[in-house]
Amino acid sequence: MQLPYELALGLRYTRSGRATRRNGFISFISGASMLGIALGVAALIVVLSVMNGFQKEVRERMLGVVAHIEVFAPQGAAMPDAARTIAEVRQNPAVTGAAPYVAAQALIAHGDDMKGALVRGIDPALEGSVTSLAASNAEVLATLVPGQFRVVLGSELAKSLGVKAGDAATLVVPAGQGGSQSGPRYQPLTVAGTVDSGHFQYDSTLVWMHQADAMATFGLRGPTGIGLKLQDLEQANAVAYQLARSVSGDLLLRDWTQQNRTWFEAVRLQKRMMFIILALIVAVAAFNLVSTLVMTVNDKRADIAILRTLGASPKSIMGVFVVQGAMVGVIGTLAGLALGLSIAYNIDVIVPAIEKALGATFLPKDIYLIDRMPSEPQGADIVPIALISLALAFVATLYPSWRASRVNPAEALRYE
Repeated sequence: MQLPYELALGLRYTRSGRATRRNGFISFISGASMLGIALGVAALIVVLSVMNGFQKEVRERMLGVVAHIEVFAPQGAAMPDAARTIAEVRQNPAVTGAAPYVAAQALIAHGDDMKGALVRGIDPALEGSVTSLAASNAEVLATLVPGQFRVVLGSELAKSLGVKAGDAATLVVPAGQGGSQSGPRYQPLTVAGTVDSGHFQYDSTLVWMHQADAMATFGLRGPTGIGLKLQDLEQANAVAYQLARSVSGDLLLRDWTQQNRTWFEAVRLQKRMMFIILALIVAVAAFNLVSTLVMTVNDKRADIAILRTLGASPKSIMGVFVVQGAMVGVIGTLAGLALGLSIAYNIDVIVPAIEKALGATFLPKDIYLIDRMPSEPQGADIVPIALISLALAFVATLYPSWRASRVNPAEALRYE
């Protein structure tokens, strides 16, 4: 099958420009443009993949501790009728699990060390149906027996206090809670074990204890809330709206998207801004094609004049140089896709190797919540990146190609 001569000539100019000594500088500029496009596309893919992975990783670790939806009484008070509320929420087909809890803040002390703690009074038999962290630590939660005041601590909290299973600790309940109005109340505890969610914020503050012990410690007559698990966590907002209309009593509802909402919004905003900034790098590289094609057109003026005298139309001449410039954009984009995806899919190997070589830690988990570099390439990001890169490269070819189509054959051949 014979190619259209515009396409054949465009491809020939793309290849021959690299081999001819006369056109060495043009070839260098063309190669630089191609490399710039490839690096820009690769950088976009890697950065957006890391941000996607970071967001997903933090969300999954957070949902290991936090229920998809929480139904709770205002101001940390006990729910008026938790059993009735559980029965009402279970009527919604989207709800697959429900577990009551007591949530309160206190201080936990061991020796001279004292740390702030988020106390979570749970029912060990039901909590596993709501959170994956409880399900994966069912054995240690089974040791939480009412009346023994045993607690399970987050791994970072236990480390900072210097305690392990079997050690004693003290829960300091602020004045106004637990029936004490004159001063703080001190509740002796026994550490039953530790859990590690991989999320520093929770591992450094979480204290699990039996729901009955939590109610006795904080002077409550019932749980302060109910955690719910859904079939589809992405529908949490819609299901919360449905439950708000069906649940009786003066209760509040909060879905997981409202937990750390500011952080998730900040990540989304940063992702958009990084896309725009890195897309500008691709744009700069793509528009380097303008200078490449302008020099190519000047170098090929005699060829253009001969083609015109043989009957080639201005549109065909323009098509030749559009093909040449577009090929640079296509090759650069494909190379960038290959490089970017190779790095994105192997970043869990590449980053630890770099950290080991440099003796540095890129993600301190007390700052970034997680301690490894995640990555999740998504087609919704990669396809627009490729299309934008190709579109910019195509647009960059239009003016030089138009100038080529305006070359006057008589003037071009005068000094040849």
